[in-house]
Amino acid sequence: MESVKVNMQKLRQQHFYFCMTRLFDVLLATLGLIFLSPVFLVITILIKVEDPTAPVIFSQERVGENKKIFKMYKFRTMIPNAEEKLKDLLKYNEVEGAMFKMKQDPRITPIGSFLRKTSLDELPQLWNVLKGDMSLVGPRPPLPREVEMYSSRDMERLLVKPGCTGLWQVSGRNDLSFEEMVNLDIEFINHLSISNYFRLIFKTFGIIFRKEGAY
Repeated sequence: MESVKVNMQKLRQQHFYFCMTRLFDVLLATLGLIFLSPVFLVITILIKVEDPTAPVIFSQERVGENKKIFKMYKFRTMIPNAEEKLKDLLKYNEVEGAMFKMKQDPRITPIGSFLRKTSLDELPQLWNVLKGDMSLVGPRPPLPREVEMYSSRDMERLLVKPGCTGLWQVSGRNDLSFEEMVNLDIEFINHLSISNYFRLIFKTFGIIFRKEGAY
């Protein structure tokens, strides 16, 4: 009987967390889109000057909460045919597990390299937050091909909405292994709280300025 009471209390706490963070997501994402609009304009100009024929925004299918597929938006940081060239680079993957990372990825453009190191390429994801596909804080959304390689434990990352930032992002990002990322995401999910939500948001700003683990 005691365990049932504990589970019910945890469910109520989680419901409160998701309701409140959705409210904060909408409010902060709206403010971000408004106040950062000049930054959006400057980045758009820089990308167009670098390659006038290529798109500014890159969209890609990602896997969200409960395996829901959605389109995630970013500023384009790679050459237009980057996905076609990926198969030739898989052998240079620098992380183990269901993820591809390469420090000197030849597909990344000069402007794209700057955007990645400053995380400015992630700004269009504020639109994903407004749509409800993502939260400001949560696990990074994986690609469908990555999820196909997931173990049952890895799947636990998909129990909540993916986020623009999270425990993995403020703990080393690309310098961490796939297994370390999964462990951090599960730790985050097991300790959902409004205080952690804001702590990770504020901590993200410091990580961005130091450009730790970004490439």
